Amino acid sequence: MTTMTQLIRTLIVLICALAGFAVPAGAAPQEPIEADRIVAVVGDDVITYYELRTKLAAALRQLQKQGTTLPPQDVLEGQMLERLIMDRAQLQYARESGMRIDDAQLDQAIGRIAANNKLTPQQFREALEKDGLAYPQFREDIRNEMTTMRLREREVDAKLVISDGEIDNYLANQAANGGGEEYQLAHILLRAPESASPEQLQKLRQRAEQALKQARAGQNFAELTAAFSDAPDALQGGDLGWRKLDRLPSLYAEVAAELQPGGVSELLRSSAGFHIVKLLNKRGGSAPASIQQTRARHILIRINEVVSEAEARRKLESVRERIANGIDFAEQARLYSQDGSAAKGGDLGWLNPGDTVPDFERVMDSLKINEVSQVTQSPFGMHLIEVLERRERDVSAERQRAVARQALRERKLDEAYQDWLRQLRDRTYVENRLVEK
Repeated sequence: MTTMTQLIRTLIVLICALAGFAVPAGAAPQEPIEADRIVAVVGDDVITYYELRTKLAAALRQLQKQGTTLPPQDVLEGQMLERLIMDRAQLQYARESGMRIDDAQLDQAIGRIAANNKLTPQQFREALEKDGLAYPQFREDIRNEMTTMRLREREVDAKLVISDGEIDNYLANQAANGGGEEYQLAHILLRAPESASPEQLQKLRQRAEQALKQARAGQNFAELTAAFSDAPDALQGGDLGWRKLDRLPSLYAEVAAELQPGGVSELLRSSAGFHIVKLLNKRGGSAPASIQQTRARHILIRINEVVSEAEARRKLESVRERIANGIDFAEQARLYSQDGSAAKGGDLGWLNPGDTVPDFERVMDSLKINEVSQVTQSPFGMHLIEVLERRERDVSAERQRAVARQALRERKLDEAYQDWLRQLRDRTYVENRLVEK
């Protein structure tokens, strides 16, 4: 650790400590109040007890709405602090690598949230403040969520490779993977450090066995996830939603098929740590006889050392305005698009579900025929997207491979993301001071 880094940390700690005890000159004596304090140091940043209490209060409101029996306060504080540490580590890494969500992007995202709630941005702000939420803090929370999502796309999603051999194996074993049945699972993850000692692993296993014992005794599983799980969905009951077996992490898929609704797995071990899985429900289904294909075109401007996100966005907004005023989309694509489709006027041909990255596909699927999207970002850069046609097509051998590729991608993404989070946590300087309370 450099001397400058140590100095910065010392100054941060000193300033926060002094701020908690500052008293105006000549002020009348008051009842003693608890000063804020630092509960964790993450890299060159700190997390205060006030931040922890604020986030925990919001989580408690959500848990109470869900009717979840609450674990002890100190357990919830520990879980929430670890979540804040992981969030802070990701945001620091994003900032250090030059990733930033500017105000224009943030305003667009909040506008979409407001529209989904059938409110104008101003009405949405008033509704938030009526519920006791400070709008500036809400904006920063959304900015942080967008940043961590984009970081995951860049560091995990865009680097995931599915080989032809994996697809061949998947198709060969598909019949044994449960057909069209869907499973609703909840899980608990106790994350193990990448270089954990045998003593650390033994201590973690004992804690996992305690959680397993309580789960099998019938204790509320959502309460147990809040008390024990290190997964990002811990305070949402660990619910993975409805998925087919081929879209579950391999470790979970292997045990889900053997469980009956309400059943709890044995203690499972992976490189990420220890897992417990509960089957909440399952339902039958069948593979689709046909799928919807979309013919689309786009204009792509890549982001690099020379072209920033803001510059790429401004350029495409200018292009979009010209298209809205009657300039041909294909002509603009040939002039400005920075991928192989430029010579074809941006035409990407007929696309199957899963052929493009999730960010691109979500926007494309939301468009009407001949509608041009707002400027949209993906791991490849900034896009304008236009949908030209849609059609239904029977599932073919080629389509089966595309479905297999997407299923394998979904299965591996969760595992890859957990591995990446564990590695990031291990290489981030962290001091947990909550135990001093």
